Amino acid sequence: MRRYRRAKIVATVGPASADPAMLKALFLAGVDTFRLNFSHGSHDDHARVHASIRALEAETGRPIGILQDLQGPKIRVGTIRDGRITVAAGQRVSFVPDGADGDADAIPLPHPEIFAAVMPGHHLLIDDGRVDLRVTGVDDQRITAEVITGGVISNRKGVNLPGTVLDLSPLTPKDRADLAFGLALGVDWVALSFVQKPGDLIEAHGLIKGQAGLVAKVEKPSALDHLDDIVRLADAVMVARGDLGVEIPHEEVPGRQKEIVRACRMAAKPVIVATQMLDSMVHAPTPTRAEASDVATAIYDGADAVMLSAESAAGDYPVDAVEMMDRIIRRTEQHKYYRAIIDASGPGEERTAPHAIASAAADLAAAIGAPVIVAFTSSGTTAARIARKRPAMQILAITPDEAVSRRLCLVWGVHAIRSEDIHTYEDMVSRATAIAVAEDFAAAPAEILVVAGIPFAQAGTTNNLRVVQIDGR
Repeated sequence: MRRYRRAKIVATVGPASADPAMLKALFLAGVDTFRLNFSHGSHDDHARVHASIRALEAETGRPIGILQDLQGPKIRVGTIRDGRITVAAGQRVSFVPDGADGDADAIPLPHPEIFAAVMPGHHLLIDDGRVDLRVTGVDDQRITAEVITGGVISNRKGVNLPGTVLDLSPLTPKDRADLAFGLALGVDWVALSFVQKPGDLIEAHGLIKGQAGLVAKVEKPSALDHLDDIVRLADAVMVARGDLGVEIPHEEVPGRQKEIVRACRMAAKPVIVATQMLDSMVHAPTPTRAEASDVATAIYDGADAVMLSAESAAGDYPVDAVEMMDRIIRRTEQHKYYRAIIDASGPGEERTAPHAIASAAADLAAAIGAPVIVAFTSSGTTAARIARKRPAMQILAITPDEAVSRRLCLVWGVHAIRSEDIHTYEDMVSRATAIAVAEDFAAAPAEILVVAGIPFAQAGTTNNLRVVQIDGR
């Protein structure tokens, strides 16, 4: 069950993919981590999918990651008279905090935190930016705005506020209930939507209490302003280009994507690039050339994972979409310029001993032609540090913790195996060689690199590097 690529694939589960047979087909096609989108579906629906994935994991003998994606606070207009109004450029409209059957003079916007935070000059973007309004005045009971780009405003359409930081927790009551349910199920990752500031992650960590890894979804301009702190506090990051592409100009998204991916690589945190990667494949058996190039760009950037959303959740060709993404990744990683691009964007000089050991392992493995780097890891940190270097050979991570093996399904280049703790140097050598041979990473008389922390079974101590000869006897 080896993947002959380094970047990982995340696939969203939905009506098109929730059946156990389809989940198995998607896994065999290349999915490493499944995303459960709690914006849709009931708890019973997600519980059935979770059970099916864990049964598949037991059947195949391979760890499979499960990511719970929380909905977050959805800001929407209220109920409008006749269900919709059409506004034209230059028109003046008003928003009010409550009321029903609104019109252009009193469009319901039942979010008092907006009235407290929005300022003249800020923009309100409705229906994914199709309607753009600039605020001209505000008080506690009314926001007046000029229409910049006209269109239709209909009931319950979403509202984005790119220039406004709201005094709003990213965890709604629904999210808190969903989070408790997901943690009880045993999800491996929790994705937090609409992160605005570092404090949002502190609040989420306080609820998760280490039971799952925390993924910060970067989709607000304010998150970009605090990117370094958000990356430091998160366990992983998602470049959520859907809402991000609404709230910042389209032409800024590619550069911001590169900034986020690089920041995560420097911090040895997994990063997922998401949204519309193969969007044409929702209803077509092949992507556009631009979409194929988009996936390849994320791979050249050094992303740990790329994600399918509607393509696998509700599309007509979910397995084809995974197979296509797998082929694009593999072909990109085999391209003659890939290694030069990845090396050129490397972390540079290492300033801590654990990172230096991990970097040295990658360099030494390349120098002696080692087919694999074996990393003993109790928390996943050692494997992540080696992955930060983006070595040419695969990383075989051996961990006693089943949860860690599942979380490593998001980390670039890592093939995770669960095995009992090692206690001596001799255990380390014999276990590394036996598993490397059994998993078909190496054969006699190859030399492999083994990285571990001593004392053994202590998280965060990457301090030992050894070259081991595979004995053919």
